[in-house]
Amino acid sequence: MSLDFARLRPALIALARDASVEILRIYAQDFGVRAKADRTPVTEADERAEAIILAGLSKLAPGVPAVAEEAVARGDVTWPATAPREFFLVDPLDGTREFVERSDNFAVNIGLVVEGRPALGVVLHPVSGVVWSGGTGLGAFRTEKDGTEKPIRARAKPADGLVVVTSKSHSSGAESAYCDGMAVKEHRKVGSAAKFGLVAEGTADLYPRLGPTSEWDTGAGEALLVAAGGHVEKLDGTPLIYGKLGFRNPDFVARGAW
Repeated sequence: MSLDFARLRPALIALARDASVEILRIYAQDFGVRAKADRTPVTEADERAEAIILAGLSKLAPGVPAVAEEAVARGDVTWPATAPREFFLVDPLDGTREFVERSDNFAVNIGLVVEGRPALGVVLHPVSGVVWSGGTGLGAFRTEKDGTEKPIRARAKPADGLVVVTSKSHSSGAESAYCDGMAVKEHRKVGSAAKFGLVAEGTADLYPRLGPTSEWDTGAGEALLVAAGGHVEKLDGTPLIYGKLGFRNPDFVARGAW
């Protein structure tokens, strides 16, 4: 199936906003938290947002499979040894720990992979309503809650030092060590795939992730960052490949246009 990225991008933004409405409705209430088999938390917001997104994707792109975090956790995704040419990656609530802690640092991620590489991505920050999006041949954009949109571009290495973003819940000493010897102006702790958006818009420069992630954590963010002129690489300088059995990523570094 050949997908029109220019038409699909705003449709994915609308779908992420629909999921965000449900996430914020639950966020405003008391909600329960359960532990999955891997001991990570899951809430009703994860599950309801995922159901909204998967139903929408089935209408937008019938026949294109979707790999969604909670469906994988339930064992509902059967994956072939050779990945499909095109598939969606969905993290309906990226940053569930931050959601549970009510820190506002969570996101909705919807990405499209084509031939093993992220080709289109949408990352929405529900609390602010900001969306970062981009894809192959489209460039990258920041869209405000009121729909105002502007193109964004990752910046070259700044002369006065790097702004480094790392995870609020998962950062490690290894990431600090990775930055040793670099001219770093500021370290920021940021939850969720919003880190990719900050690098893509040029308000941050470097996002090292030396720890476990899954493809749905990174696919949307990588697509929009690369569309903005940035880079995502394994520590040996080679690209991340998507559609792997188990969907686990190696360590990687996301950076601006340098």
